[in-house]
Amino acid sequence: MLNRDDMMQSQLEVFPGVTDHMAAIPSIEEAFDWIHDKPVDTTSRGKNGGPLSMQLKRVRTLDGKLRSQISAVGDGSIIKLFDKTPFPTNDTDVVCPHFMELKWANGCNFNCAWCYLNGTFRFRPHGKEPYLKDKKKIEKHLREYFDAEKEPRILNSGELSDSLVYEGKGYSLTSSILPIFKSQDKHKLLIVTKSVNINGLLASDSQDHVIVSFSVNAPSVSKQWEKGAPDPLLRIKAASKLADEGYRVRLRLDPMVPIKTWKKDYSDFIEELFSKVEPERITFGSLRGLQSTINFCKDTSWVKYLDESSNWGKKISEEKRKEMYLALIDKIREQSTKCDIAMCKETIKMWEDIGKDYKMIKCNCIW
Repeated sequence: MLNRDDMMQSQLEVFPGVTDHMAAIPSIEEAFDWIHDKPVDTTSRGKNGGPLSMQLKRVRTLDGKLRSQISAVGDGSIIKLFDKTPFPTNDTDVVCPHFMELKWANGCNFNCAWCYLNGTFRFRPHGKEPYLKDKKKIEKHLREYFDAEKEPRILNSGELSDSLVYEGKGYSLTSSILPIFKSQDKHKLLIVTKSVNINGLLASDSQDHVIVSFSVNAPSVSKQWEKGAPDPLLRIKAASKLADEGYRVRLRLDPMVPIKTWKKDYSDFIEELFSKVEPERITFGSLRGLQSTINFCKDTSWVKYLDESSNWGKKISEEKRKEMYLALIDKIREQSTKCDIAMCKETIKMWEDIGKDYKMIKCNCIW
């Protein structure tokens, strides 16, 4: 059995470069404490073009356990841990597992009325118009991260852009970034998209390296507020094609909106969805809006449905959200007993109200 020092040593060795700093630290125990007292820069040296800093962080998972992991590569502009949501302790706290972002591009060509990118990029001259980050930097940061991170991770490529925003434009996710993922067999790329331009993905033969998540909505809702985005039924068709080719497929049904006909519209959509594809996971989200998003949206007709304030912006009332979630859970369970169901940016209380354990969450952005 490993003693305490051996256990600490094994955890320190997870991070290449940490031992470079240990000569000046009297003991393994102090080195371990030094690592976790603050985010630290260690140096990953070697075959990928010189030194690159790795920031380490002690992360508390939803079940209360602590783990150490790389939280940022270099300046964090390409690969960074999404940890904006604090560990939930109160009934009204939002539940959101932390996940790794791959910030290779920013922006989106679709014009969804409630898009949070309108607020996020409000100070850019061109707003949420897509732009690509430095190609060499993307590759360097990915290859260094793959060498340094020993635990399997999912990297979300669609938090600040549609993952397929540059398909067919030379440098794209499938033509330029997927080959880097295919050079290793530990980490996976999460594609989050409303696009149906999946030809590059189908041709990439990357079933073992990719999880594809389509953001969808009831067609009636999408038609009114998701301008420029493909019809949700076409997104489902694209998801079906990928599933038939052996790709792991997830869906985000988000944001649900309580229009007058919501019960029928969402029920019909769930039936149509499962007639075409059975996703491994569906994550619900109800309409919500940070104030910065609301302030910089051109079409604010959706704001009338928000009648509750929270620590994550304005939301639909708690009772209405609960009613919608329970109705859709029942409908999904009529179609499938295998599909995992979760909620996005919901409170501890809501998880309890619908009878699910948030500590066992299997939502869109995690393994």
